[in-house]
Amino acid sequence: MRLLIFGPGYTASRLIARLAGARIATVTRETLADTARTAFEIAHATHILSSVPPGEADPVLAAYAPRLAEADAWLGYLSSTGVYGDTQGAWVDESAPTGTGRRSARAEADAAWLALGAHVFRLPGIYGPGRSALDKISAVRVHAPGQVFSRIHVDDIVSGVIHGFDAPAGAYNLADDMPAPQSEVIAYACALRGIAPPPLVPLEDASLGPQARAFYSENRRVANGKAKRILGWRPRYANYRLGLRALSAITSPAITSPAPPPASHDQR
Repeated sequence: MRLLIFGPGYTASRLIARLAGARIATVTRETLADTARTAFEIAHATHILSSVPPGEADPVLAAYAPRLAEADAWLGYLSSTGVYGDTQGAWVDESAPTGTGRRSARAEADAAWLALGAHVFRLPGIYGPGRSALDKISAVRVHAPGQVFSRIHVDDIVSGVIHGFDAPAGAYNLADDMPAPQSEVIAYACALRGIAPPPLVPLEDASLGPQARAFYSENRRVANGKAKRILGWRPRYANYRLGLRALSAITSPAITSPAPPPASHDQR
């Protein structure tokens, strides 16, 4: 394997550690403009993965789409389940339309990578070591009746990508089996820490920033059946309780405010 990673952030760094025996090159935002070196790596890679979120457009595709189209390599892209928009709490799978939500640039990038023949991994809220409800226990919990979030442990993303190396191209949802309100996740994290959970505050009264409030504007349950059937993948942490218990021995709590939604899909 000769793997090229665009954007060696939180998730991709965990993949790099998992594939310690492979030859791996990385391209950061700072080195993206080094066209000679990047073109060489694209031409010689057996596997190429991008975890770079779009701004107004996907910077990797803007610079290298023709070279990626010509590459004789496995292509992968870490996308977001935000491409599905709001389903009012209904389950959503890969057959659902995309591009109706607030993440129009992400949906456009998602479609463009699919058009290149990539394996597109659509991810909900990401948590893991150093990035979970155990690390930042909020001062309040948002009470939003009927509101749920899907989430995924970072190491389950890594295993999903690796399973995808030998699978057909296409879109795959990588999510755990139990969407749940964020308030429940915070309460469980507090129980693991042996502290009282913060009080529940109605959504309309919560002091949330624009990004956090935007998360609460969409409500969906993400189905992972296709990844299980075709990739042969199963999440090791099938629900947030398993994931948080595994993290509880290595994480120390801190009190913050306000109550956050699941980690941003774009903070990879």
